[in-house]
Amino acid sequence: MLASIIASGLAIGAVYALIGITYNTMYSCSRVMSFTAGALGMLGGVFGSLFMVRMGIHPVLALVLMLACCALIGVVTEFVAVRPVLKSLDQHLYVLTTLALALLMQQFTAIEWSTEPQAFPKLFGIGSGIWDEKFWVPVLACAATIAGLEYLYRRTLVGRAFVAVAEDNFAARALGLPERNLRIASYALAGMIGGLAGFAGGQLLLAFVANGPLLNFYGFVPVALGGMGNNRGAVIGGIGLGLFQQTANFLVGGIFSSVAVFALFIIVLLAAPQGLFGAPAARRV
Repeated sequence: MLASIIASGLAIGAVYALIGITYNTMYSCSRVMSFTAGALGMLGGVFGSLFMVRMGIHPVLALVLMLACCALIGVVTEFVAVRPVLKSLDQHLYVLTTLALALLMQQFTAIEWSTEPQAFPKLFGIGSGIWDEKFWVPVLACAATIAGLEYLYRRTLVGRAFVAVAEDNFAARALGLPERNLRIASYALAGMIGGLAGFAGGQLLLAFVANGPLLNFYGFVPVALGGMGNNRGAVIGGIGLGLFQQTANFLVGGIFSSVAVFALFIIVLLAAPQGLFGAPAARRV
């Protein structure tokens, strides 16, 4: 039983961590917390099932098509829900614009896809029990994402430009960096990461339209726990949340496990408002 709790906790925690990284990627270049991250995760599972089950496409090609579709949706998010807010004096309107877009995605998916959970196929057909691929594929996807982002940010000029804009967009703009193009690219990248979360966790969560709100909340918790913009903190927070949630499911079950997650969330934020690994916010003067 303990091995099952650990396996499922690591898997679902990796999905939450990927959604947390999606939040951070969108936030880093725009300082906007886009609440479309959960919808992107939901669409990753839906597109994966659509391409593989209904259209019979090979999993590798289905993954590429899913990433392209989610990247396009990420770019649309920047144009439709983020860019108009950045031009507004009241930038906190992003809460309404991104939530509205997420609801539109969810309703359109429910109409065109289904309101019932749909099957998500096995990708490799490898493993059984606690070594079933549904448990290790999300962990592998999370590890590959972190490794890829580390390489991008540390070893490439585009990645360093991302970091520069994230650190100080005013200075980056003064240096001539194309802030707008980098912001669009960051939303495309975030779309791919969010879609990968739903695709990798498809065998656990299925292709289900209701995954959007669920991932929106449970993906935000690692960001809050790990610190805004801290991907490593999001991974630690996501894995910890997944293990805690699965343990609570086993010990108390049902709605009480969600209550336990809320209680933990509140306690941690009361103790460390900036997150466990976040730095205190500095005020620009």
